[in-house]
This record gives sequence, structure tokens and C-alpha cells, in this order.
Amino acid sequence: MARQMGWGTTWAVAVLMPVLPAAPAWAGPSAFATMPSDPSAIIARGMGDGVADDTAALQAAIDAAGKPGGGIVFLPAGRYRLSRTVYMWPGVRLFGVGKTRPTFVLAPATPGFQRGVGSMIFFTGNRPGGAAPGPGGVVAAPRVAVPPPTSVPFYANIADANSGTFYSAMSNVDFEIGAGNPAATAVRSHTAQHAYLSHIDFRLGSALAGIYQVGNLGMDLHFQGGRYGILTEKPSPAWPYTLLDSSFEGQRDAAIREHEAGLTLVNTVIRNVPVGIEIDRGYGDWLWGSRVRFENVSRAGVVISNEGNAYTQIGFEEATASATPVFARFRDSGKTVAGPGPRYGVKEFTYGLTLPSLGATGTYQTRMAAAPLRALPHRPAAAIRAFPAVSRWTDVRTLGVKGDNVADDTAALQRAIDTHRVLYFPSGFYRVSDTLKLRPDSVLIGLHPSLTQIVLADDSAAFRGVGAPKGLIESAQGGDAIVTGLGIATGGVNPRAAGIVWRAGAASLIDDVKFQGGHGTNLADGSRFDPYNANHTGDADPRKRWDGQYSSLWVTDGGGGTFNGLWTPNTYAQAGLYVSNTSTSGHVYQMSAEHHVRAEIVLDGVRNWEFLAPQTEEEAGEGRTTVALEIRNSRDLLFANFHGYRVTRSLQPAPAAVTLTNSSGIRFRNVHVNAESGFATCDANGCGTYLRASKFPYENAIRDVTRGLDVREREFAVLDVTDAPAGAATASLSAVRKLADGFYSIGGGAVDAAGKLYFVDRQFQRIHGWSDKERLSVVADAPLDPVNLAVDASGKLLVLSSDGPEATVYSLDPKDPLAVRVIAPTPVAERRGARIAVPGSFWNNGEFRDQYDPAADHFTTLAEMFARDMGVAKSREYVSPDGSVVLPAFRVWQQGPSDHLGWRFSDTLDTYGFVSGKVGERIHLANASEARTYSGLLGAGGTVTDLKPFAPRGGESVAVGPDGRVYVANGQVFVYGADGSEQGRIDVPERPLQLLFGGADGRTLFILAHHALYAAQP
Repeated sequence: MARQMGWGTTWAVAVLMPVLPAAPAWAGPSAFATMPSDPSAIIARGMGDGVADDTAALQAAIDAAGKPGGGIVFLPAGRYRLSRTVYMWPGVRLFGVGKTRPTFVLAPATPGFQRGVGSMIFFTGNRPGGAAPGPGGVVAAPRVAVPPPTSVPFYANIADANSGTFYSAMSNVDFEIGAGNPAATAVRSHTAQHAYLSHIDFRLGSALAGIYQVGNLGMDLHFQGGRYGILTEKPSPAWPYTLLDSSFEGQRDAAIREHEAGLTLVNTVIRNVPVGIEIDRGYGDWLWGSRVRFENVSRAGVVISNEGNAYTQIGFEEATASATPVFARFRDSGKTVAGPGPRYGVKEFTYGLTLPSLGATGTYQTRMAAAPLRALPHRPAAAIRAFPAVSRWTDVRTLGVKGDNVADDTAALQRAIDTHRVLYFPSGFYRVSDTLKLRPDSVLIGLHPSLTQIVLADDSAAFRGVGAPKGLIESAQGGDAIVTGLGIATGGVNPRAAGIVWRAGAASLIDDVKFQGGHGTNLADGSRFDPYNANHTGDADPRKRWDGQYSSLWVTDGGGGTFNGLWTPNTYAQAGLYVSNTSTSGHVYQMSAEHHVRAEIVLDGVRNWEFLAPQTEEEAGEGRTTVALEIRNSRDLLFANFHGYRVTRSLQPAPAAVTLTNSSGIRFRNVHVNAESGFATCDANGCGTYLRASKFPYENAIRDVTRGLDVREREFAVLDVTDAPAGAATASLSAVRKLADGFYSIGGGAVDAAGKLYFVDRQFQRIHGWSDKERLSVVADAPLDPVNLAVDASGKLLVLSSDGPEATVYSLDPKDPLAVRVIAPTPVAERRGARIAVPGSFWNNGEFRDQYDPAADHFTTLAEMFARDMGVAKSREYVSPDGSVVLPAFRVWQQGPSDHLGWRFSDTLDTYGFVSGKVGERIHLANASEARTYSGLLGAGGTVTDLKPFAPRGGESVAVGPDGRVYVANGQVFVYGADGSEQGRIDVPERPLQLLFGGADGRTLFILAHHALYAAQP
């Protein structure tokens, strides 16, 4: 290892640099024609002649950069031959530098890339043992839960990039795959926030794909040849994937083959392929395309699967096409939507659940507004403008700025801004004590927002007390300023602080900026900052007040521009993004706004903005009552591929993801509101993944405060909020009456032989009873954490509690509630006449595990996964004292500490209640990950086989009435005949969660909502 003054560490494997072959004519321009200066960066030198095997040397350079917090690698121009997979450790960013881009080359017929899927570059979720794999070597580290099968050679202790893989990136490099590598893919990048691929040409030849498994963001990517350009499933944290300013040409099967990727395309060209975008059989996607261009696409621009399902949401806006006779083809029905001529423009195309107005349920519709064109228009300007050439960057260290996390750099930085247009910040922590004010044309550039931060010390004098917001950075009014690649840290004790106050114009850009202070914050020493005390009710330092300063990014007073790849999880801030008082156009791409106390994104007095692939997340501690989007006094807005998410650990109901006040002219396209997730882990019972469903997603997608209307549909493709009056409501099949209210959140209900209802209000650890004679009663009031109930033939309750590492089951006599009898699990055995209680709803979407079978060229569908998992019997069960009720022992997964501060999840703990039957009986249950209701045969050990789709809706619970009709809770109560025919619905004042039949005659439909108990007589 040798240190090169002013540049970084140089990894040398040869004395002389080889003569570089000329770049191919189709190579894109180098975004880094000269190398930026960064003393902490690793420079991979002494290789790249296109002949020698560079794998080990390249891996060594990445290893050197892969310290805690990540690092930067500069790769000079050259041709780098790889013979096996190279691992990009978490937080490492690799930049190609030179007049031409460096190229990673896979030589013809490289061993290991002929079968299955083999990745040249693999973005990982861990760095096992701190050492890199070598040829034939084994890394001394434990096996991970689900090791991806795409590395060459395979290593069982290297984890896939995941929802905690931040900052990893690769830019300004190309890939070239030689003949005889049909299983090869260039990159596996299943990454999360602040990760990206950019400025890359993929020359794929006969390879399988350029990218297999996508994550977060791609920019200026160009795919030539291959079977597919992109082949992918759901991104690892299930956020949308956004692709900007890119192109696909000459793929053999399809430019993109995917499912559930939240695929968001902007200014993308697809040409000379049979299919543009193919969604896999049995799956949907939240697919949005803006300014997508199809040229010579012979079979279909888009192939849509999984028709008539809420998770299939397809939309395009301002698309153009030539020699593309079929714009959309429906796989299941065979229907097609033809273009209106040899060349045409598509103002808008949508397919999916379409809502006629606020407060209404939807119907599935295909809508297309298209017209012939005489000629295709010129390709629009890039969504992300080019940065100034590196030769024009001025290194702030040459202007007296230290960046050493000690010196106050405020004055030196302000002088630098005043006297230089383009400023470059090498890795470092730049401490300031007052606002940095930009020129109208300022450009601030960093390359890693975790390693390059502008930091405000806690309790800085200029930011104390009560007063107007004061930005750490403030733009000039108007202008075309750029801020990119920086972390903005405003501390936790600066009440007047705002991260960036932005008044710049429509041509301005904020890109790849992280607002530090919350999740994913790394400190100068590389350690990870934790904003929580032990029980996640506040910061460990009581001086640091959540929601104690202004917004991280405040755009106001005519500000606008483009906002790309931003992450705003600062819990101390008022909101991640606050936009006010502007009609200047704004374009937001792939923003992650998370972990705020009141609202993630706030708009007040805003017009002419679009949000493509905005993602919000609410944590269990700070996000109990947070609104994802709060929109006031605004109009002319577009939200497409919006994902409003609450973590599965959530403990409190929340009414709506979006609130509207005095706002109209808002288009919602592809809305996805959920609270399901999973994790992969290894424990004493082995390794595996657990997919879980929270009981506390947002109850409604949208609440219009002004109009007093809610949108119960949490998955839909189209809604236009206008000033037109809402249409007439569909008549409810039955009147609903409220029996009791004032609850925190009820569920886990069960009915005894006399029709009496028992249910749990878990927050208060109470078991209630209800009957017409007794009305509401408190049956048990002990600190035993009851979750779900069943009733045995003797009238005793079988109670599932989350207490204990495997949860606990106990029997309780309602007549003597202090006589608690704990039931130990026993091996599954034949129990004639016993009823088996299983969860009434499941969530199973295969997250974390590749579902692609290359040999069969098939992705395991959600239905196949559900059937596979439901067919596996549990080995143990809990049996009621009288032997009449059996609860199979579903595996319990633990997250966090083993005591009461940790969380426990299982299908039985997560469901809103049980359904039951005897062995051989057909029961109904919901698979929420498909939004479908199934029927199946119940078997010993809790198996459910012979699964058959029953209804196209599936949500919180299912109940079968005494007349054989089936009742499904999914926003309202939807009623189906025994043959699956839709009969109508029952409207409930609150979102129904659990349905049970009981009462003296068994014909009362009990409807449990979070805060109230209702009943109907259908």
C-alpha cells in the first residue's frame, strides 16, 4: 500500500500502467473526466489493461474503502477483466474517472456465468468478518439468513443489500459482457436510501440482464442487447425504484421484466425490442412512466398481469410511440389497447382501481387519451441537469476550509461561496455556526452525503430561542443553484434551525442530499448515531427534542426546481419537506421522507408541483400520529407511485396517510398505503425470513378535512380530487348500529356457544365481553398482554399473549378470570372433533428471497408461495383444557431485546383474529399480500390445502354467515355469495377490522373497528 499525497491510497499490482485501448464509439461521455481530490479516497491503480484478471485487486481497493460508514473508490479509465463476483460493501461508492469511462469486462465463456444467475458486481448488506472472499476461500463468518444465489462463487455468509443498506453507489463505469455468458448480469443492487447507479452503459451481448434486483435510483443508464436490460422483483425495502434519463435497445425478450418494483420511469427510451415492460405472471406493480418513448416495439409497450387486483396500478403520462402497434397487452385476458396510428402520443394511460371521487370505492378501468402524431417530437431535456465538469470545481480546502470536525468553517465557506461559483467538498465534517448564503448560480458538490457533512453544533448561538426559521444553507431568490452529494446536520438543540431554505428557481437542483439526525446518520468517527432512548419515547439526551426545530428542507417564496434522491429522516425536524407560497414548478423524484412526529411532507399554498415515487415511513416511537402528506390551500399537483408506510412495530392507530384542507385539482396516481414488511434472521431455530402484517396501517389513504370525506381504498390507481360534487353513494345492504366505543384499538374477538362476543383492547390489556343481555363488560383486567382469543366448548377462553420469547397461551374462565392456566405446547396429534383455530389473514410476499428460477424461467407467484407455506404443518400445538380447541404453534420471531422492550411477530400474533373449523372443513381466509380471499381445506397442524381464490378483495378478515354468504373486511364490508358472486357491501362508520357472527340467534354480524364495536343484521 502506498500513500499518494493529496489523492488517497493507491493499490498497485503492476509497476507500469498499460496503454489503454480506445473507448468504443457507443460509449457515453465521462462524467468525471478528471479525478476529484480527496485524501481519504482509495484509488485503484496499476490494473485495467483488459488482459490480466483484475478481480482481486479491484476487490482489495473496495475492501480498503469499506470501513464503518463507507468510503470512496476512484477507478481510473481502463478495461478491467473480472473472473468472479466483486462485492460492494455497504456505504462504498465507486466512481470511474478519466477522459473515458472505465469498463468492467467479462470475457467470453467465463466459468460460473453459464447457469443460474451470476452477478459481476454485487452490492451487499454486510461485510462478513471484515475480510474479502478469495478464490476457493471461505470467509470466517456465520451464514446469513437468505444468502443470494447469484455470486460467483457462492458464499453463504454474504448478505444481500437490504433496507438498511444506505449510501452505496457506482457511477461513470461501463460493463461489457462477452459471448458464452448466458447467465451473466452486470450488477445486483438491491439497495435502499441514498444508493444509486448512474452514468453507465451496459453492453450485454447474449447476457441475461444488465441489472438483476434493483434498488432506489438509476440515472443515465443505457442498456444495449441482452435478454433483458433490467430483471427484477420487489426492491428490498419495498420502496419504489426510479429510473431517469435512460434507454434500452435491442433486448431479446423485453427491455424490463419485473414485478412489484414500484417502477417509476422518467424520460426513458425503449427501442427495437419485442416488449417494453413485462410484468410477471401472477403479479402486479405500481408502474408509472412520465415522458417514456417507445420506438419499434413489436409486441407491446407494456404487458400487464394480474388484472382485477388492487396491486396492479399502471400509469403513463406524456408518452410517445412509433412502430408500436399495441401500447398495452393484458396477459390474463388477452385484451389489447392499440395505438391510434404508426406514430402517436399518449397524454395519459391508466389501468387499475379507479375511484370516481373522494369517499367512493373503486372499479377497475382502462383509460387512454391518445392521438396520432405526424412525427415524434424531440426528446425532452434531461430530468437531471449535468453538473459542471470536474475541471471547474474549486476544492474548498484550497480556500482555507478545514472540514476536520473541529474548526469553525463558517467564515471561510462563506468567502468561498461569495468568490467561486462551483465548490467541491472532499470527505469531511465541515462545522459551521451560522447560515451559509448561496449566490443565484452557486454549485456545491460532494460525493458522499454520509462522509461529507455540513454540521451545526448543538446549541449554536445564532439558532437559539424563539424566532423565524434560519437555514443552515439558504439559496438566493431565483437562479439555478445546485446542491448535491452533501449531508446536512442541524443537531438536536437548535430550535430555529432549518436544514436548507430554498428560494431558487425552476432550473435549480437539490440532488443526493441527506438531512442527518435520524436513521442512517453516521458520525465523524464512523459510528452510527441512534436517536432513541431505551423504549423509543424520545432521545437519550432529554435536551434533544423531537419535532423541536423547523423543517429539513423548506421551499418557499417562489422557490422551485428539481429535488432528486433526497432522504429526510431527521426526527428533530418539523417535517422532511415543507413547501409554501409558490407556483414555480417543482419536480420531486425518489424522495424518502421519514420519522417525523407530525408530518413528513407539508404543502401550503403550492401549485404546479409533481411528486414521483415519494416514500414515507412512520416509526413506532415518533410516528404514532404522523401524517405522511399534509396538503393545505394547494392545487395543480400530481402524486404518482406514492408509498405511505407505517412500520410493523407500530402501536397506535392513525386515521389517514394524506390530509387535504381547502385543496383541489390534485391527481393521485398509483397509491400504495401499507404497514407490512419482514426481516431475515438466524436464531436457535435456524435461519429464515418472516413476513409480517401490522395491525396499524393508516386506516384510510386520504382524509379531506374540508369536505369531510375519507378514501378507504388503500391501494388504487386513479383519483382526481376536484371541486365537483361527489356522486351518489351505493346503498348499504344493511344498517349498522354502534354497540360501544371509546376503545384504543380492539381485536382478537371470539364468540361462545351462546353467541356472546369476547374481544381484546390490547393497549389496556383488557378482555371485554358483549351480549344483548349484559351489554359491555370487562371480563379480565390483568397485565398478561392478551392479543387473540378462541373459546372452547366449555366456555373458557384460550388466550394468545405476546409475553415470553415464543409468546404464551393460557386458559381463562370468564367466571373466574384470576384462575389462569398456562398451556404448554405439545406435539401435533389427531384430536377428533376438535376445532383448529388459525389466523384469519396472512401476509406472505416472498420478500428477501429471490423467487426467480432460471431453469424454469419462472418467478414463484404470490399464490404459489401462499399455497406452499399454508401446506406446511406446524409441529406443535396448544390444546384447550377440554380438548375442544387447538391452536397450532406458529413460529414467533423476535426483533430487538428479549425482554419487554423487544417486539415479537407471528402469523397468530399479527392477525386481527382467528377463524376455525374441524379437519377436512373448508374455511375462508385472506391473503393481504395479494389482496385476495381464499378458501381451503383445513388440516392437522394448521395446514390449509386445496386453496382456491374466492374473492378479488382480501384485507383484514373474513367471516361466513349462517346463510352461507361470505363477508370480507376491506375498507368496508363486502358481501359475496357462496359461489363468490359479489352481492353488495355494508358501510361502516369506521374501517372494519374483524368480522364475527354471534348473538343469541347466531345471525348478528359483529364488526370490530379500532375504536368502536358495531353490529349489523344482514
